[in-house]
Amino acid sequence: MTNSKWTSAQLPSFDGRTVVITGANSGIGLVTARELARVGARVVLAVRDPKRGAEAAASITAGSTKGSVEVRQLDLADLSSIRRFADEWTGDIDVLVNNAGVMIPPHGETKDGFETQFGTNHLGHFALTNQLLPHITDRIVTVASQAHRRGTINLDDLNWKTRSYNRMGAYGQSKLANLLFSLELQRRLDDAGSPLRALNSHPGWSATNLQSHAANPIADFGMKIGNMVLAQDADAGAWPSLFAASQDIPGGSYVGPKGLYEMRGNPKLVGRTKEAGDKELAKRLWTASEDLTGVSFPAAQLTRR
Repeated sequence: MTNSKWTSAQLPSFDGRTVVITGANSGIGLVTARELARVGARVVLAVRDPKRGAEAAASITAGSTKGSVEVRQLDLADLSSIRRFADEWTGDIDVLVNNAGVMIPPHGETKDGFETQFGTNHLGHFALTNQLLPHITDRIVTVASQAHRRGTINLDDLNWKTRSYNRMGAYGQSKLANLLFSLELQRRLDDAGSPLRALNSHPGWSATNLQSHAANPIADFGMKIGNMVLAQDADAGAWPSLFAASQDIPGGSYVGPKGLYEMRGNPKLVGRTKEAGDKELAKRLWTASEDLTGVSFPAAQLTRR
């Protein structure tokens, strides 16, 4: 796919296809859900707060849509919630979009004792994807960030137990982990003979509420000004996710905006840091993630399909 002017207006039909999107009650997740429902998808909003999810679903169905929208409760900061969501799922999922995330909140921990950003952005999606894999028929799109360029993986202290906590460093680590996760997932899928594709996207700088949880007036003000001056809107921010969810691109691809510094613009295949392409590091992170979550790659179930 080489169209340099691609937008969501060029989405193909999703009639008869099921898409699960985490964190789809606001921001680019909501736009992704709206646009896929518009072209016929059955869209499942996997959200922490069912009330907000229902409001988001109502906003989608109030517009012009060929598909359907439903809401299911999912808390990515709680492994028991993830397992319940996966155990209750029946039928196929054509596309899983790992969209939900938190960005530079004060230091905290998930229900299972993981650092909030690493636990939610990476480990939550790691556990969810592996438990849903036997149901997935096409692809997994995990939303990363340009912030991966400022991150590094510390395998000895992934959850910031011994290091002095740095919000942006923790966010960067979690987004780098998103890329390494897809890298190793694609390798494992290939080894299992699976046709599934593991992909990443990033929205550039998009004006959403993701940047409003720092609980720091100066940081929040800076993000607000950036959203006003530098950012593109959430509709454009969702284009890379929609491109990755719909276009015939190779497994392992990373999609982002084509503009200056990948901050805004139409989607294209983009690069990553050397660390984000480190296959050995990806394997080691995968092993650590299995140990932390107790969730493994379901190779035998994929082979039997």
